This record gives sequence, structure tokens and C-alpha cells, in this order.
Amino acid sequence: MSDTRTFSVSVDRLDRFQFAVTFDNEAWPSLRMDEPAPLGDDTGPSAGRVLGAAIGNCLAASLLFCLQKSRVPVKELRAAVEGEVVRNEDGRLRIGSVRVVLHPTLDGVPPERMARCLELFEDFCLVTQSVREGIDVQVSVETGAG
Repeated sequence: MSDTRTFSVSVDRLDRFQFAVTFDNEAWPSLRMDEPAPLGDDTGPSAGRVLGAAIGNCLAASLLFCLQKSRVPVKELRAAVEGEVVRNEDGRLRIGSVRVVLHPTLDGVPPERMARCLELFEDFCLVTQSVREGIDVQVSVETGAG
């Protein structure tokens, strides 16, 4: 039995470098993305920022899930994500690093109670571990008449 699941996302150009991202659930709002100036108009998050958000969200959700399974009540949880954009040896912009700091506020529980989760939670983060290990991305271009 396979545990493979799929997802789909549609990315449609609106204007200049602005794109509407539509997810495979009609109940979810679309997301407007844009490139920063001078390429775009900075009217929405860039792909790099969305990747940073995905990493931060996934890590926060993984930690929260583990803490809840361990019956450690969490009052608040915040992930602060900082990404660094660098140029590679060919002068192309790349995400050089992403730093995530998680800030859980425990509801009357000593921080030592989260020790086991701190050992485990990163390994269960789908996005972070996929990025760390590399993702097979296959690309093709199909042109059509306008």
C-alpha cells in the first residue's frame, strides 16, 4: 500500500511579475505573489519569502503536534524566520540560508517538559526535511498559441 499523496497549485500571471496562486481547495483564498523592485512592484511576498514561511510554519506545526501528544499545553507559538539571499559562483541569486527561531510559550509547564519533543520534531517537518535532502523537481515548457 502506498502512502503517496498529491497536491496541486495553479500560478497565473496578473501583471508584470505579479502572480495569483490558487490552491487545490476552493475554500482557501488565493495568494498574490510578486518580486521585489526593481524586477517587480513588491505587492506581495516573493517565492523565497513563501518558502521561508513554509519552513517556519512546518517546524512550528511539528513542534506543536509533538507537544500536544506529550500533553504539554502551549499558550502561544511563534516562528521567526530569516532568510539570506546570496549570489552563487555564477552570480545567480540563491537562498543561501534560512534561520528559524521558535518561541513557544508554555501554559504553566516547565520548559524541561519539552525536552523529548526538541529531539524529535524537526525530523517530522515535511518541508524542512525535503529542502534539506533535496527535491526532485521536473520541469517542462509547453507553448501554446495566444
